[in-house]
Amino acid sequence: MRRLRYNVAVSLDGFIAGLDGDYDWILPDPDIDREVMPALFAEFDTFVMGRKTYETIRAQGDANPLLGQSLVVASTTLTEPDRPNIRFVAENIVEAVADLKRQPGKDIWLFGGGHFARTLFDANLVDTVEASVMPILLTEGLPLLPPGARVKLTLESVRSFKSGIQMLSYAVSRDR
Repeated sequence: MRRLRYNVAVSLDGFIAGLDGDYDWILPDPDIDREVMPALFAEFDTFVMGRKTYETIRAQGDANPLLGQSLVVASTTLTEPDRPNIRFVAENIVEAVADLKRQPGKDIWLFGGGHFARTLFDANLVDTVEASVMPILLTEGLPLLPPGARVKLTLESVRSFKSGIQMLSYAVSRDR
């Protein structure tokens, strides 16, 4: 079965975006851009996200490489995708993601945001948390995961970069 992987950049104090959704605090790192990201993207063939995350990607236009990928967007307001590889799901997103996991293919990237991720964590669908921890304290913003049930994790790997970014990978424990 395909894995659903919550892969996200996060501040040291646990925020994935500023209060207004900004992400300009995410550091560029040539080693990550050159080595890590191409290999990482090759592990996925589907990206799932909430409407706000999709709108951020869409606003970047064709420069955003995600727009050429297979996207599943949880949204009750967006209905007509302007690209054939985008699917909007208005109802039963949990069932839609569970079905995606059963289909053949590469892993699925849970791209964001935190509230959408909480829904999928609560449904016990998320398999890993992969956090690129940025060396910054935002002190406020959109949390990695909003309040809810605890999620136990087991460390799988750590990778450090000269920029101060720490890439952490955890398996989600099924025994909560």
